[in-house]
Formats: sequence, C-alpha cells, structure tokens
Amino acid sequence: MCNIKTLVSALGLFLMMGTTLQSQTAVLSGVIKDAYSNEPLPFTNIIVYDTTNGTTSDEDGLFKFENLSPGFVRLQLSSIGYEPLVTEQIMLSSVRPNYVEIALKPATTSLEEVKITASPFAKKIESPLSLQRIGLDIIEKSAGASRDFARVLQSFPGVGSTTSYRNDLIVRGGGPSENRFYLDGIEIPVLNHFSTQGASGGSISLLNVDFIREVDFYSGAFPASRNNALSSVFEFKQIIPNPEKTSYKAVIGASEIAASVNTPLSKKTTALFSARRSYLQLLFNYIGLPFLPTFNDFQFLTKTKLNQRNELTFLGVGAIDRYRLNTSTEATEENQYILNYLPESDQWNYAIGSSYKHFFTDSYFILSASRNHLNNVNFKYTNNDDSSPDNLQYDYISDEIENKLRFEYFSNPGSMTLSTGFNVETAGYYNRTSNTVFSNNQVNREDYTSTLNLFKWGGFISLSQTFFNNRLKVSAGTRVDANNYNSSMQNPLDQFSPRAALSFQIMPRVTFNTSLGSYYQLPAYTTMGYRDENNDLINKANELKYIRANHFVAGFEWLPNGYTKVSIEGFNKNYSNYPVSVSDGISLASKGADYGVLGDEEVVPLSDGKAYGAELLIQQKSPNGLSYILAYTLVKSEFTNIDGQMLPSSWDSGQLLTLTLNKSFRNNWDAGLKWRYIGALPYTPIDYETSQKVEAWDARNREYLDYTKFNSLRYDPFHQLDIRIDKSYYFKKFALEVYLDVQNAYNFQSRNAPKLIQETDENGNPRLSNDGSQYILKELTSTSGTVLPSIGIILEF
Repeated sequence: MCNIKTLVSALGLFLMMGTTLQSQTAVLSGVIKDAYSNEPLPFTNIIVYDTTNGTTSDEDGLFKFENLSPGFVRLQLSSIGYEPLVTEQIMLSSVRPNYVEIALKPATTSLEEVKITASPFAKKIESPLSLQRIGLDIIEKSAGASRDFARVLQSFPGVGSTTSYRNDLIVRGGGPSENRFYLDGIEIPVLNHFSTQGASGGSISLLNVDFIREVDFYSGAFPASRNNALSSVFEFKQIIPNPEKTSYKAVIGASEIAASVNTPLSKKTTALFSARRSYLQLLFNYIGLPFLPTFNDFQFLTKTKLNQRNELTFLGVGAIDRYRLNTSTEATEENQYILNYLPESDQWNYAIGSSYKHFFTDSYFILSASRNHLNNVNFKYTNNDDSSPDNLQYDYISDEIENKLRFEYFSNPGSMTLSTGFNVETAGYYNRTSNTVFSNNQVNREDYTSTLNLFKWGGFISLSQTFFNNRLKVSAGTRVDANNYNSSMQNPLDQFSPRAALSFQIMPRVTFNTSLGSYYQLPAYTTMGYRDENNDLINKANELKYIRANHFVAGFEWLPNGYTKVSIEGFNKNYSNYPVSVSDGISLASKGADYGVLGDEEVVPLSDGKAYGAELLIQQKSPNGLSYILAYTLVKSEFTNIDGQMLPSSWDSGQLLTLTLNKSFRNNWDAGLKWRYIGALPYTPIDYETSQKVEAWDARNREYLDYTKFNSLRYDPFHQLDIRIDKSYYFKKFALEVYLDVQNAYNFQSRNAPKLIQETDENGNPRLSNDGSQYILKELTSTSGTVLPSIGIILEF
C-alpha cells in the first residue's frame, strides 16, 4: 500500500496544477409540461435563478440554455395560469448534454386576483409543514457524508442518530423501524447495506446518489397515499435519463468503486444503470479490525414515452452483502470481545417495479406493481470454530417477499385537488431459527421453522382546497388498511387513519401551519412470524395489533427573502399498541439500532409512548454560492415497559443541534463543514449476577443487561466536526472531481457503555469462582471516535 504522505503530496500537486486548466461551458435543455395533462407548455418564462439569464419555451414546450458554467443551477419558471416554480439544484456537466423535464401545476387563483411568488423551499397543500426537500447539491457536497444520503439527513431538524458508523434514522424520537422509503413511487423496504431485519438501519446507503434529483422528507403530515409509517416518509425522485447522448461516470469513494451510465436506448426509451463494489474488507484487514464487510449493489431505471398521454417506467435496486470475522487480527481485549459474540452474515435483497402513467385533460392515474425480497442469514460458531456442525451455536435463515399493486388517481378540478387510490399486497415470510438462549435462569434451545403468508389491502382519499385568494389552504383525507393475520387486524375500520392540514398566510412572508393525523404501522414480519416451542404463532395468539401514532404539529414559517427560510414547529406524537418483549419487558420501540434481527421473540401489544418537542430551522439556499442549515431540536421520547412504567426510550437525546455550511469559490472550488451535537442518550447498566453464570455466559458470550434499570444511565453528549473540500476540472471530453472528506476533524472521543470480558489464566483459559459455577469477569471500558480522512475521485465522460 502506498505511503500516505506521498499520496497527499501527489494530491496537492494535482490540485495546484488544475488551477491553470481552462473550464468548459455547459448546455441545459428540457421541456415544460402541465403536471396533470402532460401537455407541453409554450411561452413559459424560464430564468436561471438569481441571474438575468433567461429564455422562453417554444410551441412544443422546449427550451435551451447555452454557455452556462458547470456546477449547480436553479431555474425559475412562470406561465400564465400556472403556479410559479423554483426548481431544486440541477447539476450541469460540460461533457454531456444536460436534460430536465419540469411540470407546472395549474394555479388555483388567477394572476389578476393575487400575485404568487415562487420560493425555492418545498411546500405542499397536503403537507404544509414537517416537509424538507433535499436537493442534489446538499447530497453531493455534504461534509462527513461521503455521498451517503442517510448521513446527509443528519443536517435537518428532528433527525437524530445512534453511533457514527450506522445509518439509523431517529426522527422526532421514533425508532429506526418507523420510516418508509419510496423510489419514484415504488417502495424500497431496504435502504442500507448490512441492514437490521425488522428495522431500517444499516451501515451504508445502497442508493446511487448520481441518479437522485431530489428527496422529499416528511417528518409529519404524511400524504394519505403513503401507508405503514409512524415517524417519517421519504420520496426519492430520480433524474430523467438523457435522450440525446450516452454519458458515463466512475467513482472511487471512501469505501467503494462505482460505475454508471446514462443513455438513450431508442427514440422513446432512456435508461440509467449503475453498479458498486466495496473494498472495505481490504481496508479493515489492513488496519486490524475484527470484522470484514463486503458489499455490492446495482440500480437501474428505464423510461418509455409511449406517446403524449402514456408513460412506462421500470426500475430496480438491490444489494449483496457479506460479513465475516477477522480471526487473525491482533488479539486485543476489544477485538476479542467482538469476535466472541458477533455473528457472521450473508444478506441479499432487491426491489423491482414498474409503473404505468396515463394522463387525461386535468387528471392522471398511476398503476404500479413491484416485488421485493430480503434474504438474511446469520450464524455463529462456538469459539469461531467452524470445523464441525456441532459447534454451530446460532443459525438463522429468513426470507421476506412482498408483491404489491397500487393504483393512484390525481385530479385538479378548478380550485380543488383530489387524490384517491387503493393497494393490495401479498407477503410471504420464512424463518428457520436454531439458537441457544438463557432465560428464566436456565439454558433453553430455540429450534423452530415458520412460514407465514399474508394478504394486505388498503385505500385512501384526500381533498385540498384554497380560500381567500390563496391565503388559506386546507387539506383533509383518510386511509384504511387491513390484513388477514388475525381478527384484530382484519377490520379496516380499526385502522381508520384520518388526517388534516391547514396553512394560513398571516402576512405576505409569514405563514401559520398545522396538521394532525392518526397513522398505523404493521409490526415486523419477524414478530408476526415468531413461533414458540409448540410451533404456534404465539404473537398471533397474543392478539398483535397495528401500531398507532397520533400526530399533532403546529408552527410558523417566515421567508425573509427569496432564498432564506426560518421555521419553528412544535410536535407531539402519542403511541399505542406497541409490541413489548415478554422476555425482558422492554418496548420494541427502544430497539433496532444494532445488527441482526429485531422482533424475533414473543411480544404483547401493550406499550404506550410519547415523543414531543420543538424544532427550529434556519436555512439559506445558495445566493452567491453560499448555503447553510442551522437545525435545533428539543425532544423527549418515552415508552412504557410491560408493567406500564414510563421509561426514557433509547432515542431520548434531549437536544440535537447541527450546523451545515457549504460555499462555492472561484476556479471550481467548493468547501463545506458540518458540526453536530447530540445530547446525552440513555443506556442500561449491566446485570453482573446473571453475566457471571457459566451457562448464561456460554449462551451469549457477552454481558447481560439489567432491564429493571432500563436506560437509567446516560452517555456523555456527542459532538463532531466534519470538513470537506472539492475541486472540479472540466475538459473537452471528460470532467474530473476530487474531494477530501475529514470526519471528526478534532478527534472527539465518545465514551462507550462498559462491557465485560472473561479473565483468563496464563494458558488463556477462563478463570472460575464459586465452585466453578461462575466466570471471573472484568470490566472493559473503551471510547469510539477517530479522525477519519478519505479521498474520493469522480470521473465523468
């Protein structure tokens, strides 16, 4: 491996040399259409935002800009009878044609009655608050994110995190299992590599950010068309493939290499393809870590415009992950602790789907079908000795397969908008588990095979209306969901999910917004498919229910100018019917931020909870190349245990503060920083008495926690500074970007919860006490956090 000083010196020389190279210009073309009829909009005024550079669409809705500077731009559009629009950032390349399709919505109020000012900040009548639109510029350039979307989210209010090496999304005090993700309208159940089955976390996002145009992040006021979420909904929207010319991109990132292509396939069909492979296992082995992860992923999109009224889309995303232990690493106490308990795993998943979109005069419908599959294998051998099947201590194999059909209809009859639709789904779950556990003061062996087949259905309707020359906007809707698992889930009226939202413009730049709603989420398949020693679906017998969360949110929004937003929101979430573990008495709402499986145990639906607080957001979007986000959240999160006692959840951080800053400079330089503060998260002390027992330790190979004192202790607050510097070069036939990303720049060390390891004698054998019935254990204290620099190279041609 090359010398680090030589690598840094070569990089510095390359950057200095690049300042003398001449930049190329970029071309941007596209088409403007009616959002409901798909008809082209002629004579639309189009301006490069915050400039005087403008043009007008022709009779076919087409437009073109030439001699633009490569980088990010926004477009500002206006057309008589339509709502004005400021787009999210569009990334311009000098080595390929840049193409966009932009849809304008008909105005509900004529321009003679009221002047509507376009804003670069997203706001929807159904979700007037608790909605953030995340543009490509933030995803591409965010410090500390390494082009990983889940880490970009940490810049926004209400979003907490757990450890620095996981992508768990903790939104407004809710757990990582409470989030849902959609890619161009197709649900993507697995968002991360090495994901936790039954939750949404993992290590690294599997989506290719080069394909993402923008992301709508809902932390409340969920659209009625989106079901099965309690804390957040994410709508990923991909770029439109270029119909004119093929282009390629290659990326060498902090942990992987990637390649992608953007190409026309025929006169009517365009496509995106990408693939990635990690080299993490090489890096981890080199620095002596006790685990060796490897991941691969793919993503594709094809769009076919059959004619003006009909469009067809196919898309897919998937991953193959492998996790092995590095038993040859240095035998430090920390490494040995991890090797003793951590299982190995093989995991793969995919989601594929298609959607057919048909336009009428003032409405359209989308019919979509999709299939997703998660295969998860975990295994652990005693002393990591796989020479004999008899040493297999833990063996877990599981499949989750879903087939989904959804119909959605959207209409705009005058000043009212209507959306309605339905969904039907089939789900298959398979689980084969063999595991040694210590419970009820004895060692038990869990051996069962479970097969579960479900049929699910649901429907929704939502109406929106404006009043008083657009100053008052009101939306109301509902959805119902049901399935055939048990009697408590079969009646859709038991999952009646109303919601309403209101937005009132108090002054020209100040708006009051509020929303309320009831939302339902199905427990994880791992919980629904769990069987006891008699092979019975024990949680079905325990009358498992949909989890319910009632949201109330209210706040004010102030737009002091055309590029700055200040908002403050108060939120209150009340939970009911949350599954609570029978074995430890703790709500599953506080679990899911570790590798492996969540919910594979007996539960009862008795836990209630609440998460409440306030958020402040100050955001500026790129005037003169400067953008920033200041986000502060005050949050309290609590759930009851099996005895009804209200306890702090594992996400009860108290305070979250993030400052994100990005600045573009001359000669294609960019710089950014992100500083994060997370309040003192709770943790549970060790149960020393149980941990010392020989049979208990041998079943788990790590300490047991004292759940009678659940989350009674606190970590120290966490804070971290990340810095990123980018340099771009534009040549005639290719473009090159080099970035340096430094995570934890001032080397903050966070204290970990104490752990226990066995004391050994001079021969390496465990020391025993109390007539051989107990191990002699000692406490292992450690910290996490280190300066982590990484270099990325992006080549486009």
